[in-house]
Amino acid sequence: MSKKTPQAIRGTQDIFGADAEAFAFVVETFERVRRLYRFRRVEMPVFEKTEVFARSLGETTDVVSKEMYSFDDRGGESLTLRPEFTAGIARAFLTNGWQQYAPLKVATHGPLFRYERPQKGRYRQFHQIDAEVIGAGEPQADVELLAMADQLLRELGIHDVTLHLNTLGDGESREAWRAALIEYFRAVKDQLSEESQERLEKNPLRILDSKDPRDKPFLADAPKIDAFLSEEASAFFAAVTSGLDAAGVKWVRAESLVRGLDYYRHTAFEFIPDEGSASAAALGSQSTVLGGGRYDGLMESLGGAPTPAVGWAAGIERLAMLVGQRPEEPIEIAVIPMNEGALLKAIEVAQEFRLSGFSTEIFARGNVKKRFNRADQAGAMAAMIIGDDEIASGTLQFKNLATGEQSTVDLAGSVERAWELRLDRDAGGIDTMLGDLEGAVDALDDAN
Repeated sequence: MSKKTPQAIRGTQDIFGADAEAFAFVVETFERVRRLYRFRRVEMPVFEKTEVFARSLGETTDVVSKEMYSFDDRGGESLTLRPEFTAGIARAFLTNGWQQYAPLKVATHGPLFRYERPQKGRYRQFHQIDAEVIGAGEPQADVELLAMADQLLRELGIHDVTLHLNTLGDGESREAWRAALIEYFRAVKDQLSEESQERLEKNPLRILDSKDPRDKPFLADAPKIDAFLSEEASAFFAAVTSGLDAAGVKWVRAESLVRGLDYYRHTAFEFIPDEGSASAAALGSQSTVLGGGRYDGLMESLGGAPTPAVGWAAGIERLAMLVGQRPEEPIEIAVIPMNEGALLKAIEVAQEFRLSGFSTEIFARGNVKKRFNRADQAGAMAAMIIGDDEIASGTLQFKNLATGEQSTVDLAGSVERAWELRLDRDAGGIDTMLGDLEGAVDALDDAN
């Protein structure tokens, strides 16, 4: 590589091979699960007017003040590459008249941008999956959203994480709690970290999730939200927890879990790896797998009418780290031309198989033995062999690569044989699955 070759920008990544397959597996699983819960797909602009994020995230937050990629366009208007999805979706809800669809359940995924220090699982261009319920103020919306997140993680094969749950109360409860926290932390202000001293007046709830050892001695005795909850807020949280129990979603109470911005209300949550688990080891200090909360006050900050809403987001890169590297799917059909003159026929045959729904690859490089070896290594279940005799007779040599059985068939017959092979293969997989299920049922019967 020449020294003149441009390098990738720091904090970006080129994803290839097994890592790209893991990334795709996360997205494909998310798309499948969101359909089960009837979340509608939306696509959002990659950039918005800067005020969309400044007004929704708060101009004093680190994201707005330090991390946003903002620039002036040729017309002199300040634009920003999206650092998160929720603000853009809220803007779209207001400007496109999506209120008519409320309660609106939407989901999306794609790249986001933040200028922060790159580290394990965190990039300056990163990707998230995102799900939102807008216009639903009842606890059942929170339950459904969390059940969806729980099912997604399980279907990704991530079982060693637990839902950490808290309530921030309604507006009245939150303000009373906030005032009590300011009074409590003012008494020890000189002993707090510089960051917590700065947060004390503006955002005292954020002190509760401080990791600074200077702050930790004061966190245990800090006022708890439960002492300030209104009857309505207590009933809301009780309905969420009982709904999660009914849905079979395991959770633990996390009293220090907060959201600092004023428009957050009621439910706040994070899925966090269990201590000592493989997921915890894989993520290191970046422990949250998926997180979100109820943001009933956001629409008002963007100039809209009061509108309840709840949502969550998860980093695709982090989830891909947890599902592990995933090999590419093996091909099904290998088309092997025996000489240069058979290549055009091989292209025709390969296209016919692809149109019939089979993943297909042409192996035309190297000697014939190497072609067969590469087809076998690629995991093909059958090879279509084409030589001069096959071209003359309009036939193919169909070879079952598992058994070595080979026969002469025409193109239509070869597609039919391929379908039979696939059905036999899939039936074997189903039989194995049923056997595992019967074993699990027997184990339950023995336990009972």
